[in-house]
Amino acid sequence: MAANPKITFIGAGSTVFMKNIIGDVLQRPALSGATIALMDLNPQRLEESAIVVNKLISTLGVKAKAETYSDQRKALAGADFVVVAFQIGGYEPCTVTDFEVPKKYGLRQTIADTLGVGGIMRGLRTVPHLWKVCEDMLAVCPQAIMLQYVNPMAINTWAIAEKYPTIRQVGLCHSVQGTAMELAHDLDIPYEEIRYRAAGINHMAFYLKFEHRQADGSYRNLYPDLLRAYREGRAPKPGWNPRCPNKVRYEMLTRLGYFVTESSEHFAEYTPYFIKEGRDDLIEKFGIPLDEYPKRCIEQIERWKGQAEAYRSADKIEVQPSKEYASSIINSVWTGEPSVIYGNVRNNGCITSLPENCAAEVPCLVDASGIQPTFIGDLPPQLTALIRTNINVQELTVQALMTENREHIYHAAMMDPHTAAELDLDQIWSLVDDLLATHGDWLPEWARTSKKVQAA
Repeated sequence: MAANPKITFIGAGSTVFMKNIIGDVLQRPALSGATIALMDLNPQRLEESAIVVNKLISTLGVKAKAETYSDQRKALAGADFVVVAFQIGGYEPCTVTDFEVPKKYGLRQTIADTLGVGGIMRGLRTVPHLWKVCEDMLAVCPQAIMLQYVNPMAINTWAIAEKYPTIRQVGLCHSVQGTAMELAHDLDIPYEEIRYRAAGINHMAFYLKFEHRQADGSYRNLYPDLLRAYREGRAPKPGWNPRCPNKVRYEMLTRLGYFVTESSEHFAEYTPYFIKEGRDDLIEKFGIPLDEYPKRCIEQIERWKGQAEAYRSADKIEVQPSKEYASSIINSVWTGEPSVIYGNVRNNGCITSLPENCAAEVPCLVDASGIQPTFIGDLPPQLTALIRTNINVQELTVQALMTENREHIYHAAMMDPHTAAELDLDQIWSLVDDLLATHGDWLPEWARTSKKVQAA
């Protein structure tokens, strides 16, 4: 084993995200001499990212070194860890297509990157590129661990495990720890005093326990407090985004008895209950931010212009620890110092009430042996039932990719809870036709040519 790890970042043009991850890594003594290999196809974004990493290195006074690559396989050669963060097709044209085409059919979305017709299309665009990363890893760094930060997370993780089962991979999201922080804030309890255990699938995991440590060392269940705070109008408190009050998840808590880990704006489109034609009262009551993701993309693009200039002219770049798991995983594998993270992995019986081969999000122990998922057992039946409605869509999308059978794309859309609540079968088929035709070359070749699939 080399003295210092090599960490390859595929999609390094996601500069702000890359800065957070690499900033975390370089602040850990055992990783401060790492080689950071940055790879991106956009030369300008790659150059901007290299400037940021080199300024981080000099600000922190560490011995790390940065390298840049436009060739993926060269960037991966000899890597110990591979961080993947890219968006195939970007905001324009692909995200715009994922929102505008469904809108013609009266199908409105909020985020469209995980489930629904938007999530299915994103999966079809993204998985073939992740598979290419896997092929290159098997050729030049077969033992490296892939830290995968790409949506649709569950579809991606499932598809990688299905086609390249020997790749050591984990899908990472910050919703578990992020939501726990929000709930602690809602209850005015320091986050450090909270203990929780969550499980499910990405963006639809639930806190099976959510507790507050007492002065005598015992723990108190916080669910009654959360319910009371919601009913009395004290929660949710205003969050970072005024467009997105957190009411959907609190409402679901009153119905299911458990709190879900991903935001209300996401959750509203994973279920058939909140976005309905002619029911603007629901949009109003629960504060559902339609077209939220495109708004964020536009704001982010605008913000980045000023940010890139600031980074270019700054002598130093201040580094704040982020809430991402990447540096903790790399540190634990590299040093053997154990940590616990929430990761998306092939289920393999961790959650006994969900399919063996689905991508489950569970607590994982990380040490020198790698990432070891922990056993959960059965989820409460109402949670299992709701999660399965999302797994159906993921499974059919993965089947479409694995078998190159276009019909499964239509089947996936047909099973989607929100799509099925709004559209009839002819509309769903026609919508999928339109999306496939509009995305064109962004999709794998077998999915491209739009042809009507006749009902038997």
